[in-house]
Amino acid sequence: MHPKELVDEARRLYATGMTAADVARRMSLPWGTVAHWCRGDRRSPAAKRVVHAACPQCTDAPLDEQRYAYLLGQYLGDGNIVRVQRTCRFSITCSDAWPGVRDEVREAVAAVLPTSSVSLRRGTGCTDVRSHSTHWECLFPQHGPGKKHERPIVLEQWQQEIVDTHPGLFLRGLIHSDGCRMTNWARRPVAGEMKRYEYPRYFFSNTSLDILALCCAALDRLGIAYRRPRGGRQWRRSMCGSARRPDEVVAARRHAGVAE
Repeated sequence: MHPKELVDEARRLYATGMTAADVARRMSLPWGTVAHWCRGDRRSPAAKRVVHAACPQCTDAPLDEQRYAYLLGQYLGDGNIVRVQRTCRFSITCSDAWPGVRDEVREAVAAVLPTSSVSLRRGTGCTDVRSHSTHWECLFPQHGPGKKHERPIVLEQWQQEIVDTHPGLFLRGLIHSDGCRMTNWARRPVAGEMKRYEYPRYFFSNTSLDILALCCAALDRLGIAYRRPRGGRQWRRSMCGSARRPDEVVAARRHAGVAE
């Protein structure tokens, strides 16, 4: 405890326009102590515990649902949660060939659980976006032992509501993790002349039938046509899109007519 006169003098100097660092140097005091006196920067241990535990599932802390929908897609594709001592390590593996995707994942992780810091771990051709907190298990209850395709993957009600509200962002996370995009083309006669049409085509591959079903449900909600490629590969889905013929793009087929 410091004398009240010392605290008052520090506050008086700060009120004259001096910075907390200037006051600390002048009075030979720690900067953190002066900042706490003048600005209230230093939180009490109890306050730190409350802020650190600001989990949207354990408290009334707000959840960035748009970023969460994207991060959920990423987690189902290339994410994992590992227990490390008394905490959990949440990790998304991103290819170094697409730094924009890595940055988007990093921003989503920081937005979904802002009380936990985000770090990067470099690998060969890839980078893990990591964050440590016991509350990652609260936000991703699909975590469990073994590989995702070897156990049921079922969304909880609150997760399903977020995916139904933001299906496009959920699909974006899935495609960024286990998908790819290519340019497809076709020829067709128009007024007696053969013309070439180009359009983007997206592929999503995952060995979990439950994750594939979640992908198909989001496509249905957006009204995007999709099918299973030839060859009987149950774990792959092909999605088509075209800026030239939006009427054909929006004409979605239901699950009963997906298999060809």
